Amino acid sequence: MLRFEVVTDIGKKRTVNEDSAAVFAIQDGPTLAVVADGMGGHRGGDYASSTAVRILGEQFMKVDGPSSMEEEDWKEWLLETVLHVNRTLFDVAESDDEYKGMGTTLDAVLLYGNKGLVTHIGDSRVYTINRNEILQITKDHSFVNILLDSGEITEEEAARHPQRNWIMRAVGSEKSIMPDFYQIQLDEQTYVLICTDGLSNKVDNEQIQAIVTSDGDLHDKAVKLVELANELGGEDNISVILANSSASEVSQQ
Repeated sequence: MLRFEVVTDIGKKRTVNEDSAAVFAIQDGPTLAVVADGMGGHRGGDYASSTAVRILGEQFMKVDGPSSMEEEDWKEWLLETVLHVNRTLFDVAESDDEYKGMGTTLDAVLLYGNKGLVTHIGDSRVYTINRNEILQITKDHSFVNILLDSGEITEEEAARHPQRNWIMRAVGSEKSIMPDFYQIQLDEQTYVLICTDGLSNKVDNEQIQAIVTSDGDLHDKAVKLVELANELGGEDNISVILANSSASEVSQQ
């Protein structure tokens, strides 16, 4: 059985939480976990992220015959739904000055059995974590990542780069968009972490892995991740969804 914890926090410096995070489950079907980090002014960012999560959740709960759908069907459904969210946000931004320039990152992870399908836009992240390794599944759509890929800067320089928060792709900021897709494999020892950059910019991979694979329950681990990001500065909103199979929650004797 899959278990989830969702924690979202305003952080220490912001007046509005522009992150949104939620988990949706269909009986006899998969589970959908969604994280979004909005941008474009207080109203715009908050509206963009919450609308993206809400529409995905509403459409997911309406899926007809989920148990008969194959992986390719779900991939097509995810793509169509993300494109629908993008058009919705883009149209609002075009027609209302108050929402001009808004957008949101979006990571939606569909989990079924021992598999997961990830759709990704922006610089929120999906990781798989066990005692042996922490793997970043998604690739940031960021200015700094372009510099990193071209060899112009090092990993260390990327972590401190003044433009590290510039993202090159967001939902709602352009008329058309293409998300990335990834597949993940799960087992009882593996956790899935979906988070906004409020966590990944502050807490390094070793710290994340240590907290997630420590003894204790899922809720405490998710809360500890957020608390550590706040202790290390908390300049941004912080959102975390942590998931695993309940069997791995038995503490190691």
